[in-house]
Amino acid sequence: MNLQQPNGNDATRTANRSRSIVPSSGLCSRCLDGCKGNCEVFKSAFRGRELIYPGPFGDITAGGDKNYPVDYSHLNIHGYALGAKGLPEGVRGDSDTALFPNVSTECEYGWDKKVKMSVPIFTGALGSTEIARKNWEHFAVGAAISGVTIVCGENVCGIDPELVLSKDGKVMQAPDMDRRIAAYRKYHRGLGEILIQMNVEDTRLGVAEYIIDKHGIETIELKWGQGAKCIGGEIKVSSLERALELQKRGYIITPDPSDPINQAAFKDGAIKEFERHSRLGFVDEEGFMKEVARLRALGFKRVTLKTGAYGLRELAMAIKWSSKAKIDLLTIDGASGGTGMSPWRMMEEWGMPPIYLHSAAYEFADILNNSGERVPDMAFAGGFSSEDGVFKALALGAPYTKAVCMGRALMIPGMVGKNIEQWMKDGELPKTVSDFGSTKEEIFVCYEKVKDLVGASEIDKIPLGAIGIYSYSDKIKVGLQQFMAGARCFSTAAVSRNELMSLTEECAKVTKIPYLMESYRAAAMDILKG
Repeated sequence: MNLQQPNGNDATRTANRSRSIVPSSGLCSRCLDGCKGNCEVFKSAFRGRELIYPGPFGDITAGGDKNYPVDYSHLNIHGYALGAKGLPEGVRGDSDTALFPNVSTECEYGWDKKVKMSVPIFTGALGSTEIARKNWEHFAVGAAISGVTIVCGENVCGIDPELVLSKDGKVMQAPDMDRRIAAYRKYHRGLGEILIQMNVEDTRLGVAEYIIDKHGIETIELKWGQGAKCIGGEIKVSSLERALELQKRGYIITPDPSDPINQAAFKDGAIKEFERHSRLGFVDEEGFMKEVARLRALGFKRVTLKTGAYGLRELAMAIKWSSKAKIDLLTIDGASGGTGMSPWRMMEEWGMPPIYLHSAAYEFADILNNSGERVPDMAFAGGFSSEDGVFKALALGAPYTKAVCMGRALMIPGMVGKNIEQWMKDGELPKTVSDFGSTKEEIFVCYEKVKDLVGASEIDKIPLGAIGIYSYSDKIKVGLQQFMAGARCFSTAAVSRNELMSLTEECAKVTKIPYLMESYRAAAMDILKG
């Protein structure tokens, strides 16, 4: 069975002409001379390298759709008819106290100085992609009022058109970074935080020094990679002048904008966009430990690490070194993660899928713990979008996994809310929305909740995308409360691996979660023999 179909996908704005497809190549079984398209090979004949990427850039997020042999759907959640774990001290569980609305979904992460969140979810890195830039206020305010952390991703300073550098090439003014931090902090209510991610170029530009000196940011994140790709961050720019500017700042720009041949092709209209790439990072234990120590010496209270869908060697390095360096949160991102711009085939074919990677992460963390070493708090990422996935991730990695990092799932509500705001102004609400009303008060079920949070004088300043994110977070919270109550776990810390069962023997082999016909069998036999 082929697990995916290359050569035609909506992400690359292509499709096969024929319904009969060769599974291995994705080519039509009968390729016709004279076909007018529009498979990837057809379009590559005249647009070439553009077909590597999803599009249109700046207007989409894309996630790989490969159907892996085992995924989180191969796990089911246990429900119990007795017991209550995680209730407040002194509260005895019974039908009057063990109510699902009483379930606490709060969580916290950090080695010594903890950060508490209202729900165990936070955003993936929203960095230099256009979709992150133009929607930032919706994302940031939404995360702030929802009481969750937002990660401001790599390269934000480096691509800022208004960036001012010192004579030695360090950041002096970065208005877009200033804007992003201010948007979150304005409505921050003591839960979650804004943390800034840093890659090779950010380090060279002195981003860490800038954000702590000017803004007093408490947490900074080092980045080894992500689930979508094994190369550095990428964006596209549509002007030759902008491409040359970014090249002067030290970025890799392809095709080379300083090449007269490419300049001529751009003038002709053949080249329509240039790609900006970050450099590959290289890690070693000594360098990692020194960088963490340097950041702490600058004054950062917390240092976190984001790593991608690398194999077991890099996973072991991330967990072991994070333990030694007292990293405050290690985010482990499985393959196919949604992104603003990554090579499409790389999203489909590179890296370890989430459940495999996360199962290994638990195994490795447990090895460290059993040898007396402290395991850093962990977060799992890789295609999560609903409360059942959040519960399963927390349980699979328990007690080490504290939260789930979400990419596209936390971005979409922000974009939906923003678009509703525009549709209302234009008088063009689609029926999918107008069925619920014609005003924001009628449409958004959580509008009055947000009004109560921010106050009547502020509610009209809250972008509707932020209310969209709050509504989505509330849905995750209530759904999670229901699953947790059914599993008799009344706090996130009470969730354990015992709450899961494998639906297939292959899943049991990968996760070490018992096959459902073996899960709790010993306890069942004790009852029958008693």
